Amino acid sequence: MTTEQEKLLYAKINLETAQISWKELERFFAGGRVISVEDHVDMIRVAQLMASDDVKAISGMLEKKEIGKVTDEQAQIWSDSEALLWAVVVRPWILVQQRRS
Repeated sequence: MTTEQEKLLYAKINLETAQISWKELERFFAGGRVISVEDHVDMIRVAQLMASDDVKAISGMLEKKEIGKVTDEQAQIWSDSEALLWAVVVRPWILVQQRRS
């Protein structure tokens, strides 16, 4: 992928990113399809790497625990607090991120 293609993909993914309530994501969580992205990591970049099937980069992020499937404990916290998260779909996954101020 050329640098120009990477920039276009990043911009496209950025436009597809939106805030959504955890309640609306719970059914996808139940299906094991929600990936949490740590707040210090660029979620759009992660989505770009996933869309480009960059296994090496994604594996490294998983090892560093920068990304991972949402745990039952985290899901409960988000449910109890009626959390609003940033999300983007990279089929079959939904990436979510809770940004701290």
